[in-house]
Amino acid sequence: MTPSDFISAYSAALASQDWAQVAPLIHPDAAVTFSTGTVYRGTDAIRAAYERNFALIKNEAYHISDIQWIEIHPDVMAYTFAYHWRGLIEGREAGGAGRGTAVIRRDDDRWKLVAEQLTRM
Repeated sequence: MTPSDFISAYSAALASQDWAQVAPLIHPDAAVTFSTGTVYRGTDAIRAAYERNFALIKNEAYHISDIQWIEIHPDVMAYTFAYHWRGLIEGREAGGAGRGTAVIRRDDDRWKLVAEQLTRM
């Protein structure tokens, strides 16, 4: 899996709203910061946060674009991106967009997310 393959797989896994697809892409020591400023550390906390979002947002469409690599090393890479989502929350259309920064690390010859921070546009 190349770093670009990781980004495609991670985006598709999030769009699936299925933690079983997301989990293999998250490093056990990862930290994810939502646009609210709340930080989730470790797979248990990240899983709980993502599954709350999956349950809240129905029929979610999620995608990323404008990927810019900002650091490239053989085993660690960082990139920025734009994200967009839309779906139904309690039967009403909802959506949002923002920018993100992510760090991925090669772990057992697979790329995994070790840090992600999202901000609102």
